[in-house]
Amino acid sequence: MKRFILAALLASGLAGAVQAADDAQLRAAIAGSHRSAANTARDGARHPYETLSFFGIKPNMTVVELLPEGGWYTEILAPYLRQDGKLIAAGAISKTLLESNPAVYDKVARGPFSPAKTVYNFAPPNSADMVLTFRNVHNFVELGDDKVKEMFKALYTSLKPGGVLGVTDHRLPESMPQDAKATSGYVHESYVIKMAESAGFKLAAKSEINANPKDKADHKGGVWALPPTLTNRDADRAKYQAIGESDRMTLKFVKP
Repeated sequence: MKRFILAALLASGLAGAVQAADDAQLRAAIAGSHRSAANTARDGARHPYETLSFFGIKPNMTVVELLPEGGWYTEILAPYLRQDGKLIAAGAISKTLLESNPAVYDKVARGPFSPAKTVYNFAPPNSADMVLTFRNVHNFVELGDDKVKEMFKALYTSLKPGGVLGVTDHRLPESMPQDAKATSGYVHESYVIKMAESAGFKLAAKSEINANPKDKADHKGGVWALPPTLTNRDADRAKYQAIGESDRMTLKFVKP
């Protein structure tokens, strides 16, 4: 029976997270009082413990977070890596967040990152253990395949051999056409895999941790029609709230 259960876990992409020893430090960072109430309210939709465990994060790693912006994941990564690891915020991040609690964010390093401007000085070559990007790849699609490939190559270069690239993004069903600019905010999983593999990455595992089968990716206003943005305001609000947050791919790549 145990063999059949393990086989099912492997098929679903959840085995890595289930088999890993419980990470008390990660749970403590997620439960930290420094996190905003608005962000913790989304834990049920974003599954931070399961997602980061699936990627294989450890507290002594050097981790790059791409374009943290408001810092939803930074709230978790900064205290988790503060003592024994290193967090590099690549590109835009809220200055207000970093200044809000020095005891949490004082060791967060900053690094330039702008695919549109071909700026990738966020970390030296072969220096990072992990690069994480949460709901960002769709923003780069409009730059064109060459720029997207270039971006993935820069991530590949920054990682040590054996390093991990963790990606989550809004998933467009493969049966639906992908527009050249991903204006809906959704992107094909196959596209992300193709771009990463073009840079030399190997797909190590997929997970359905952040899947939402209620989301059909066909909303007026794109992914932003869904919570938490609810861009259509009161129009079909109850319908979008019932769907919840977007269906998301969760992909783990490795630099050989």
